[in-house]
Amino acid sequence: MSVTTPSPAADTSPQESRGYKYRWMVMAVVIVADVMDLLDATIANLAGPSIRADLGGSESTLQWVLAAYTLAFAIGLVISARAGDIVGRRRMFIIGMAGFTLASLLSGLAPTAGALIAFRVLQGAFGAVMIPQGLAMVKQSFHPDDLQKAFIPFGPIMGLAAVLGPILAGFLIDADLFGSGWRMIFLINIPVGVVGTVLAVKYLPQVPRERDKKLDVTGSVLLALASALLIYPLVQGREHDWPAWCFVMMAASAVVFAGFVLSERRSTHPVIERSLFRNRGFVAGVVFLASFFVAMNGVMLIVNLFIQLGLGFTPMHTGLAMTPLALGLAVGAATSGAALGPKFGRKVLHGGLLVIGVGMVGLWLTIDHFGTSATGWDLAPALFVTGLGSGAIFAPLFDIILADLGDHEVGTGSGVLNASQQFSGALGVAIIGTIFFQWLPTDGWADSTKGIVWVSLACYAVSFLVAFLLPKEAREGAELA
Repeated sequence: MSVTTPSPAADTSPQESRGYKYRWMVMAVVIVADVMDLLDATIANLAGPSIRADLGGSESTLQWVLAAYTLAFAIGLVISARAGDIVGRRRMFIIGMAGFTLASLLSGLAPTAGALIAFRVLQGAFGAVMIPQGLAMVKQSFHPDDLQKAFIPFGPIMGLAAVLGPILAGFLIDADLFGSGWRMIFLINIPVGVVGTVLAVKYLPQVPRERDKKLDVTGSVLLALASALLIYPLVQGREHDWPAWCFVMMAASAVVFAGFVLSERRSTHPVIERSLFRNRGFVAGVVFLASFFVAMNGVMLIVNLFIQLGLGFTPMHTGLAMTPLALGLAVGAATSGAALGPKFGRKVLHGGLLVIGVGMVGLWLTIDHFGTSATGWDLAPALFVTGLGSGAIFAPLFDIILADLGDHEVGTGSGVLNASQQFSGALGVAIIGTIFFQWLPTDGWADSTKGIVWVSLACYAVSFLVAFLLPKEAREGAELA
């Protein structure tokens, strides 16, 4: 039996309150959801080798454990934001969190690698149902003048989760609690998800539905199909020695995507607002996101594999070795978001990419010098600098890309950018992972990883050039739109 909470307007007034009675509880539930998503999108990276050792599977299993989640999340984001307007954001959030919790249980109990990948798809899909609704309910719950204050704890908590996530994952895997091994990184979501679902049912506000909006089912199906037709052959093609069907599928992806574009032009309720792609800065921003996150997610996968399998580190020691990267991300994001981004605009993106370049060259030199004898301390400076540059880009990126959009376009634009980020991450795992595993048998761990550094630098160079097409200044408060 569901508990219906009153709408903010029903129990608040300008004189008596600054917003919905349980507004801070709403923020707490949304933070729990975002931390769960952040951890499950990243810590499975660390668990990949342990999963493969336990369940078997090929090298592509390591890629699919990550790509299955991010691909499903990306596709779901495009659809679920609109569905929240139609079905109701409170209902969608509760369905998403309960489904995410169930998918975590299934992932933790998966008997085979194929089953785990299927359950990771479910996790990503339910995560996409859950995450977009939270921001809308936070906006509804707080007085507009208090929104910036409300989000003050959000950044530090997410930054702390990014730093502690790999360490926690490594500890859980090495501790082998109750003989669970890697499974505990998913099972730990169960109590958190159950409590979060109960709190969501009890405290989340009712956000008015927009009954005049409709979901473009045809466009949604075409977008999902085009994405799957591209990612699947990129991951599986190498193992099958690139048979003809791989290239047929990739060609079919282009055709289906063209069909999606035509469908969007004719639809009265398009999945993506058509006016967005008439804005040069926004289109450039999507390209920036694509090249940047292809490089970043791909490199994170390869560095993790190099440390854990190439250097022979345990999962716990791998998590500790990756901590400088996460710490750099947190420091860079905090510094850029608070001071640099609002003052320097897109110059921060160029500066961040140059810092990343220094970090990546440092990583290449470190591996070239120490090879597979490198220690965590040897890798730490390069990883920290790389994280520092990446974090500096994260904080102002969306505000800069959205700067030239109209107020009515910002919400949809943010959703598209989030989906593009997730899809590009899946693409990076597919492309860079495939290149790495193609080189590994002949070049070995050190030289293959060094080669990936140059591939990533090429992607970052594309982002550097495209950044000149972005708006010069950031949009104030775009993240709250």
